[in-house]
Amino acid sequence: MPAPVDRAPDRAPDRAPGRAPGLSSDLPHRHLDPRLLRGFLVVAEELHFTRAATRLYVAQQALSRDIRRLERELGAELFVRTTRQVTLTADGERLVPYARRVLEAQDALLSAFAGDGPERPLLVDVNSPGLVSGRVLDRARALAPDCELMARFESGLTGAAGEILAGRLDASFGRFAGLDPVVRARLEQQPVRYEPMAVVLPEDHHLAGLDAVPLDALAGETVYAGAGNPRTREWTDLALHLFEGRGIALAPPAPVAVGADEFRRVMAKKRNPVLAVVDFPAMSETVRKPLVGPVPLSPVSLVWRKGLVHPGIDALRRAAGELAAEEGWLRLVPAYNEAKCIENTVRSLMASAA
Repeated sequence: MPAPVDRAPDRAPDRAPGRAPGLSSDLPHRHLDPRLLRGFLVVAEELHFTRAATRLYVAQQALSRDIRRLERELGAELFVRTTRQVTLTADGERLVPYARRVLEAQDALLSAFAGDGPERPLLVDVNSPGLVSGRVLDRARALAPDCELMARFESGLTGAAGEILAGRLDASFGRFAGLDPVVRARLEQQPVRYEPMAVVLPEDHHLAGLDAVPLDALAGETVYAGAGNPRTREWTDLALHLFEGRGIALAPPAPVAVGADEFRRVMAKKRNPVLAVVDFPAMSETVRKPLVGPVPLSPVSLVWRKGLVHPGIDALRRAAGELAAEEGWLRLVPAYNEAKCIENTVRSLMASAA
């Protein structure tokens, strides 16, 4: 028997005599919290309160209260909820485009009054030192020497996107497609690089002596890819797609490490291979090997808040475009010779089996 869910009122709240059905006629005299509209849109997309609450990082009971409050303030029932399904009412369907326009206008207003002038530093998340994002930032600083572009290290686009939408960060880099659709709708992105992926191994791992590691050679391995870290969900999602059908297990959640030293310590203790990219910073007592057969690519985009106007963003976009053209970052074939890597890998495997 399906588990019961919070029930919405069986009918819309009473309206004043003579008032037409639908949205309340005295709305101009009321304050409507945009947060309620944001919650409404997520429920309208999911048609499931538990999934919607997960996307919004709130408790289901809190989301149900917000929806009931929105229905009271609008004087209209927005959802029909049973123990089996959630559906939009006619008023709910009618509210969807209005809610989207209100939230887009709110985002534009906040951008217009956020002090996004050249005197304000632009806060740019580069994830970790040594990655492609750092090269883009360095080029942007050279292109716009009068702008102050400050580096931040958020370690994950999912977490960084939340900071961007909260106004605490301006731009970041990562796999844009791995973000929640509601979050993507409030952001802009520019592809930067199809980044070849790699695996970080303990230096005494049986695959550590290879020039490159074929994906099939990881069958039976348990590989760490940020599972359980809410700030790196887009990376874990990519790993799940990559591992599917290959016999590669996703390592269980590990303590979230802050800083390179802590990450190195935790990984040394767990001794799991770590899914990474070819530019991942080196760590002591480990080796980083490119993945081949085929070469998996991680799509990296520059991401910023929709409506943001700042010369630093212009510089970042120009820098990303220049480097992508110069380095061939958006070619689907990586710059290194995969065939040569595979040839050397096969020789190493044969030698170790002899």
